[in-house]
Amino acid sequence: MKELSLKYGCNPQQKPARIFVEQGELPITVLNGQPGYINYLDALNAWQLVRELKAALGRPAATSFKHVSPAGAAIGLPLDEADQIACAVDDIEGLNDSPVACAYARARGTDRMSSFGDFIALSDVCDETTASIIKREVSDGILAPGYTPEALALLKTKRNGNYAILQVSESYEPALMERKQVFGVTFEQPRNVAMIDESLLERPVTMVRDIRQSAKDDLILALITLKYTQSNSVCFAAGGQTIGVGAGQQSRIHCTRLAGDKADVWWMRRHETVLHLPFLPSLKRPDRDNLIDRYIADGGVSLQSGWEAYFTKRPPLLTGKDRAEHFLRLSGVSLGSDAFFPFDDNIERARESGVAYVAQPGGSVRDEDVIAACDKHGMVMFFTGLRLFHH
Repeated sequence: MKELSLKYGCNPQQKPARIFVEQGELPITVLNGQPGYINYLDALNAWQLVRELKAALGRPAATSFKHVSPAGAAIGLPLDEADQIACAVDDIEGLNDSPVACAYARARGTDRMSSFGDFIALSDVCDETTASIIKREVSDGILAPGYTPEALALLKTKRNGNYAILQVSESYEPALMERKQVFGVTFEQPRNVAMIDESLLERPVTMVRDIRQSAKDDLILALITLKYTQSNSVCFAAGGQTIGVGAGQQSRIHCTRLAGDKADVWWMRRHETVLHLPFLPSLKRPDRDNLIDRYIADGGVSLQSGWEAYFTKRPPLLTGKDRAEHFLRLSGVSLGSDAFFPFDDNIERARESGVAYVAQPGGSVRDEDVIAACDKHGMVMFFTGLRLFHH
């Protein structure tokens, strides 16, 4: 098939709308539902991300996309008990037997608030365990290279039978040159086919240069994620997953603060008190996520009144001391940036969220200030020489 008609474009008033290829066939097949314009933008960007993650790190990968940027991305590493509770998958039987299910649980667990209504991409065939996670989450659709019969049957019951399910051709490679139009003017450039692998981490510029393999993997994961994130962008990663993505900000420090704040929430979701908040069994999953976000934001102060609507008992207050003690255990975080850090304030903010490893292109007139800040905190920083703007 060369063309698919759409209900409308970005907005309901933008119609007619379609997607098409000028040569060959579309690389995607619609198995269920009626995906929209933004769904396809998410799906095609997300597929490139997970395909590159798997190629670079050798494990199944997943991403959770919203409005053409990843809310989270991960590879398929097992989840411990705290991770399972924080990612709301502690009741999924056989979770750690399915690497692709672990990858999606982690990807959505990066930022569950932002993943509400996501579009999913998987590098591998979607199995029943993964489908059982997706079935109960609020999600617009999924793209994968295949589905087991059990997974497909389960996903087809979602959204009253209208859940968008796409299958992608793993062998498809687009032409090198790509085009887009803005206000009637056509832009043309080669696709960004730059390889992101350990060769980018051969130029440490700091006094400390030792880095463990898992941290290298996290830096590669962060950089590949940034390649498909709306610029400016910064990504924090740990344990084979993103833990905070700061996308689409005009100021680099605002990217770093946004990503850092998201990483802090990710970490606080693993605090013992947060893991065991006494929710009413009848409370829906999105409501739990919203309440956890509120609880972390103010330590539970705003939930002391009217708590009976959400909890079986009054939730305890989370003090500043509790928070500070918990953050003493956050370390070894990796940080990637799609362009150079122009000031050392980015490093100072990153340090607050446990960053120990940094990868960025370099090239700022203040590179020496940024290097000095890393040296002050004993960080390892690499200059990759590779800018990753994405628009």
